[in-house]
Amino acid sequence: MTRIAVVSAGLSQPSSTRLLADRLAAATDRALTASGRGATFDVVEVRGHAHELANNLLTGFAAGGLREVLDTVGAADGLIAVTPIFNASYSGLFKTFFDVLEPDSFTGMPVLIGATGGSSRHSLALEHAVRPMFSYLRAMVVPTSVYAASEDWASADADGLRARIDRAAAEFATVLGKARRTSDPSEDPVPFAQLLGTP
Repeated sequence: MTRIAVVSAGLSQPSSTRLLADRLAAATDRALTASGRGATFDVVEVRGHAHELANNLLTGFAAGGLREVLDTVGAADGLIAVTPIFNASYSGLFKTFFDVLEPDSFTGMPVLIGATGGSSRHSLALEHAVRPMFSYLRAMVVPTSVYAASEDWASADADGLRARIDRAAAEFATVLGKARRTSDPSEDPVPFAQLLGTP
């Protein structure tokens, strides 16, 4: 089974950010099922870990349930990450979550990115802010990103949003089938004697 982490950084409950994350996960599940593969989805609502994240920034230590969440996301085979857009960029809560993860957690990991906002004018934030962050982390971000403005949910163009979700999920499912995560050096450490150069 493919393990997929779904990270939603919405600030309200319910939120359009979580709604988009759920839609992307469901579309990915359909795409994987169609190709004869299965998946499990671990959903992370970053909002529920806001205080633990602030403490982690100050202490350098992940306490409480945050440690388990970080381990789950870092060990996933793929990631769906969705953020609200504020002031033409990702939310501070979204960025903080990825700031406290180990730097190599996303090397080679397939990632599907999405965002929500009140206006379609912010749609390019996915390309000038969110995608570069994951590229810096050496993740494999799929070509299609999905932005949902307020009007996308109820307008006559709702089919347009659905088509973008399905296209992005299909790309994500394809990459999940071919991607190879970088091995963890701690799984096969160099013997201490070899490090010291002793025979």
